[in-house]
Amino acid sequence: MAAVDKYNVESAEILANSALHLPITQAAPIYEQLLSIFPTAAKYWRQYVEAQMAVSNDDATKQIFSRCLLNCLQIPLWRCYIRFIRKVNDKKGVEGQEETRKAFDFMLGYVGADIGSGPVWMEYIAFLKSLPHKMVLQAANTQEESQRMTAVRKAYQKAIVTPTHHVEQLWKDYENFENSVSRQLAKGLLSEYQPKYNSARAVYRERKKYVDEIDWNMLAVPPTDSCKEEMQWMTWKRLLAFEKGNPQRIDSASSNKRIIFTYEQCLMYLYHYPDIWYDYATWHAKSGSMDAATKVFQRALKALPDSEMLNYAYAELEESRGAIQSAKKLYESLLGNGADTTALAHIQFIRFIRRTEGVEAARKYFLDARKTPTCTYHVYVAYALMAFCLDKDPKVAHNVFEAGLKHFMHEPAYILEYADFLSCLNDDRNIRALFERALSSLPQEESIEVWKQFTQFEQTYGDLASMLKVEQRRKEALSGKSEEAASVLESSLQDVVARYSFKDLWPCTSKDLDHLSRQEWLAKNIGKKVEKSAFSNGSATIDKNPSAPTSNSTASVKVLYPDISQMVVYDPRQHSGTAAPPNTTAPAILAASNPLSNPTISAVDSGSANAFDEVLKATPPALVAFLTNLPALEGPIPNVDIVLSICLQSNLPTGQTKKLTALPSQRTTGPAPSTSDLSGSSKSHPIPSSSSFRPRDRHLGKRKDLDSKFPAVFMGQEEDETTTVQSQPLPRDVFRIRQIQKARGGSASQTGSVSYGSALSGDLSGSTY
Repeated sequence: MAAVDKYNVESAEILANSALHLPITQAAPIYEQLLSIFPTAAKYWRQYVEAQMAVSNDDATKQIFSRCLLNCLQIPLWRCYIRFIRKVNDKKGVEGQEETRKAFDFMLGYVGADIGSGPVWMEYIAFLKSLPHKMVLQAANTQEESQRMTAVRKAYQKAIVTPTHHVEQLWKDYENFENSVSRQLAKGLLSEYQPKYNSARAVYRERKKYVDEIDWNMLAVPPTDSCKEEMQWMTWKRLLAFEKGNPQRIDSASSNKRIIFTYEQCLMYLYHYPDIWYDYATWHAKSGSMDAATKVFQRALKALPDSEMLNYAYAELEESRGAIQSAKKLYESLLGNGADTTALAHIQFIRFIRRTEGVEAARKYFLDARKTPTCTYHVYVAYALMAFCLDKDPKVAHNVFEAGLKHFMHEPAYILEYADFLSCLNDDRNIRALFERALSSLPQEESIEVWKQFTQFEQTYGDLASMLKVEQRRKEALSGKSEEAASVLESSLQDVVARYSFKDLWPCTSKDLDHLSRQEWLAKNIGKKVEKSAFSNGSATIDKNPSAPTSNSTASVKVLYPDISQMVVYDPRQHSGTAAPPNTTAPAILAASNPLSNPTISAVDSGSANAFDEVLKATPPALVAFLTNLPALEGPIPNVDIVLSICLQSNLPTGQTKKLTALPSQRTTGPAPSTSDLSGSSKSHPIPSSSSFRPRDRHLGKRKDLDSKFPAVFMGQEEDETTTVQSQPLPRDVFRIRQIQKARGGSASQTGSVSYGSALSGDLSGSTY
């Protein structure tokens, strides 16, 4: 696998499947490659070891088990191990059986708490029961037989208090075992262990809820913040919290053993998560096992060698328990060879030396560190503050800041840190000198924060004259960055608010602040000379020059309010169903020529009316009709070009009024209107008789309901009774949709007009005006 695609799960699965069909000599390098990337993938270890067992390579098998067993606490892998042990020791007699028993004890000591360890317990008990039959000749007396039965009893008693999938079956087997040995003894033992078994069964049901959510086939990969990985992380966290709560109320040693087992299993899948390693180590430390915490940190750094967080956490643990030399080695490992050392590593090492070796040792290292190419202004600030706060030596701190100023005068952050330090000394004279030196050398774009800090300093330390002077200088220095330089230089009420506020205390209400911000924005825009009129959102801007009807200039921000005296509230009751529809030719152009009646045009200056008329003359009538039929909206206006492109690319059925399309007799009374007629084209066509529109009155109630929810306001004109296609509801019947499509095809051929794409179908006619 390529280094870039190192943790690709799909590629790993393909390699593992290909290794199954290869001889072990060819498959071994593949397994080694996979396991170097996924060292906790138990299924790959098992596949690898089974391939070695298949060719009876016992030495290689033992070596593989020694590498994986303690880091992969998975039942199938450990059962493979016990099969190998039993196979090896099967012909060794008593000695081999003793080795097998020790292997069982070893296995149950690590994975006996697993929720799926029931079959392992059963296999172990069956093995113990089989021993007397094979060792009957060696049994010296009944005492030895009693010892074997006691071993079986202890195995049962451990198994029935472990929350596993087979806990109920194990309890039944235990009852049968005790009754077969002695009914009188069984009664007392069963009554003693019945509550413990009940508790284990209850805990098993709760544990199962968490375990069922775990993906046991997941490979350990670095975090990618995918939803699946986050869900698995949360599931393991919940299971760990459940185990830490000791729900079974067992002794602390047994409870800690289960918590350790859960952490180890968790790290098989979240191997690259530093927070899991840290939680595991700190849990050991809080439990008093400092050595175990140290081992966890060592394993963590082996898994994540580039994690600075774990290095610092490990060094902190070592320092807290007095292992200073071990902690120092960890800090030195972060320093590296010097070329790759970060400024943070320098700072933390100086602090560590100051704590453990004293002031002189820290000073000596600082003098060496500032000569390295990786030393930034942070190192100077950190050492100066350490000398000032810890060593109580302001003179040394001042010298360090001055030394750093020679190298970092171009760093605004360093200037501000130095100014804060001088503020602690109450040295206002040197603060002013520092600001003046810095502002004279800093570029304009990097001096904003320094000017802000200088202004705040004068508000605290200066008098009114100096405060106003600095504020004016700040405006003059920064006004070149904006186009509204003249308005910036003017004083505003917001300057007063800034001068007389303190932290979260303001000389006005939040509503006043909002009002002032709005006024400031309007003042900046009023200061602009309006030279161009534009559609809203800059979708179609209009230049003053009539020869250039369309221009991509910025939209004018001058606000023009409509003449509300010309606004008429739409009311469908004002239109009669028998009245002849008004002319759709002239009103469309008139409405479009009026800037206030067109809802898509905003902020048009009065001086550009002639240019607007010229644009309208060059605009296709179908587009003008489309614009005039757009509803009035409050808020952001859609981009007309985008809307038109969507309409052209749409494939929606064209609809007319229900009765108009439903009655064939109405279509034969005259030529069917084209799509341009329905969209308000300025080209005149025969107007259908009023009787053809009369059946719409029975649907007037539904139209009223819609209009009551979405009232339309038209400025200076009333709506035509023949509404557009967009205003009609789409028929749901497939047969009617086909009729509409046929009627639309016929009307297009009769009229020979173009619609630039219907708003419902998006088809573009091939004919022209």
